[in-house]
Amino acid sequence: MAPAAAAAAAAAAAVRRVHFASSSPSAGRRFHGRADRVSLAPPAASPPRVSWEQGSGVPIRGRVWAKADHGSFEQDRVGVGAASASPPQGVEEGRVDFLKILKSANSIIPHVVLGSTILALLYPPSFTWFTTRYYAPALGFLMFAVGVNSSVKDFIEAIKRPDAIAAGYIGQFIAKPFFGFLFGTLAVTTFNLPTAVGAGIMLVSCVSGAQLSNYATFLTDPHMAPLSIVMTSLSTASAVFFTPTLSYLLIGKKLPVDVVGMMSSIVQIVVAPIAAGLLLNRFLPRLCSAIQPFLPPLSVFVTALCVGSPLAINIKAVLSPYGLSIVFLLFAFHTTSFVAGYHLAGTWFRKSADVKALQRTISFETGMQSSLLALALANRFFPDPLVGVPPAVSVVLMSLMGFGLVMLWSKKTQV
Repeated sequence: MAPAAAAAAAAAAAVRRVHFASSSPSAGRRFHGRADRVSLAPPAASPPRVSWEQGSGVPIRGRVWAKADHGSFEQDRVGVGAASASPPQGVEEGRVDFLKILKSANSIIPHVVLGSTILALLYPPSFTWFTTRYYAPALGFLMFAVGVNSSVKDFIEAIKRPDAIAAGYIGQFIAKPFFGFLFGTLAVTTFNLPTAVGAGIMLVSCVSGAQLSNYATFLTDPHMAPLSIVMTSLSTASAVFFTPTLSYLLIGKKLPVDVVGMMSSIVQIVVAPIAAGLLLNRFLPRLCSAIQPFLPPLSVFVTALCVGSPLAINIKAVLSPYGLSIVFLLFAFHTTSFVAGYHLAGTWFRKSADVKALQRTISFETGMQSSLLALALANRFFPDPLVGVPPAVSVVLMSLMGFGLVMLWSKKTQV
């Protein structure tokens, strides 16, 4: 009996060893005499590791490299444990929600533009304090916001697309002046409006693209914003030649445009703010990440001022007996310009992979022009104040229509 009892005890001990070995978390299968190494994730309470490299980002699970030069977030997969670690949910969710609230301010721009238009009509003093001397700094701030969210590489790639730049030129300085001449002539011959009003509509069609078109493109197709900025900058520089020439051909009056003054305006409104944003993004990424969430609501406020002010200042002319006719003619002018730019790009780039984005970008460039510049030229070089009424109305209409398209197209581009 003793040998049998000893054998039974040995068998039971073996079974226990097998059971413990199979249930142990450190156990591994052996192949060719070597055990597999199993990596275990650290406790869930361990804090996430976040690395910052030339950019900014919100701490998320795992190790994240936020690269501003690529405009994307790339996950570092060095360790499985780092990727599986999660921060306290309460703090993380609260921070993300706060950032989402700030960043979502851009989505309400069309509603704010409409609201500022109504407010300017009902109570003009709410915007009349924002005089023309504030227009350049305001547009410069919008360009700074675009520069902060872009990179030098984006602009280099934009310059490498001369075909898109050429299409933008055709839309701005051929198609748009044609529609301006058409509706300016209809204003005088069909609607029996003063000749000065027809000249004002033609003058709107002679100026370059608007800086607001860059911001509209940024909200719809962010990767196309540098291309839009390059097109607007080049067309603005070319306006030194095109605007006086077109105004002489269409209106019969040569405008003595100040070349030095216009180039200075380009530098102040476009070049300097964008360069400042790019440098901030490149060399001070933490400061850039700190101010980025606050740029959208500030941009919405500035846009509202740029729309409401010209309308409030020229409210008497807009509400005159022929004001409704001017609004109708300019609405038709901008509609045909938007449509022409969209279909021009669709035909030109029909085989391109990003044809839809190009169509939206060139549509903005064609339909939205620097009506503020047209207003300044009208006040400076035309003695009849009625010439400045169409540019003032155009500022409001092109903003409402442009940002209305932003609201429509941005929903289609969201994944």
